[in-house]
Amino acid sequence: MVVGSLSPSRAGDFMTCPLLYRFRVIDRLPERPSAAAARGTLVHAVLERLFDLPRAGRTAEAAVEMLAPEWERLLEAEPELAELFAEGDAGEAERAEWLGQARRMVERYFTLEDPRRLEPAERELFVETVLESGLKLRGYIDRVDVAPSGDVRIVDYKTGTAPRADFEARALFQMKFYALVLWRLRGRVPRLLQLMYLGNGEVLRYEPDEADLRATQRKVEALWQAIRRAMDTGEWRPRRGRLCDWCDHRELCPEFGGTPPPLPVAGGGERSAAELVEEPAGAARERDDL
Repeated sequence: MVVGSLSPSRAGDFMTCPLLYRFRVIDRLPERPSAAAARGTLVHAVLERLFDLPRAGRTAEAAVEMLAPEWERLLEAEPELAELFAEGDAGEAERAEWLGQARRMVERYFTLEDPRRLEPAERELFVETVLESGLKLRGYIDRVDVAPSGDVRIVDYKTGTAPRADFEARALFQMKFYALVLWRLRGRVPRLLQLMYLGNGEVLRYEPDEADLRATQRKVEALWQAIRRAMDTGEWRPRRGRLCDWCDHRELCPEFGGTPPPLPVAGGGERSAAELVEEPAGAARERDDL
């Protein structure tokens, strides 16, 4: 029986701030569209569709040409993204600079690897597995490469910059989470985890082993137990940090003089633990990418 589900983005929310997890998962409070998140979605879409082209056509010029039509496709799917930019000449200039940043990230990708030499096994792969405890792990992997030997490489694109050395473990948690799920699904530990930071052109690589993934499973299980304790007690403690400056929910946070809304009551629309963490792929992508 599934007792709950957890994605890397939701796990990251709880590790960052339990109250943020509550606002997003239990209260499901709306959040304003973010220019940075939308740019990440756009760049990911271009890099995913780049591999639809024949090998010889996978050039930086071809990828840059995909930006405008992919942006129009995103606007059609999510019209609210048009609100990211003001009307008139000022808004046009802002949008042009935003697209310019996306173009530079796409071009920077080509300095890190040559897509003409690659044929990914999977792109935007949805994976999920249920642990013996009943906890479901789920997420979307940007790219999975499989060598002729059967060795697996998990690749994730980041439109931010590479973290400092003391934050690398946090960055790798998401990748180990994906590796754990793939290992349980396919019975083989991925050979390499690769994070490609398109913000500054750095690549973070890590070779996991079975002990790593077992430790990741223990950490995920412990996180879920902490989430369940917060659910049972109703204590979702805020954790002040530098990300608070960008949080949409500061006005409701006790750290800034706010009061959270009342928790849902049983029988009045409260969701079961098994339903928590379910979210659209786009929402997960935005938070994982930033």
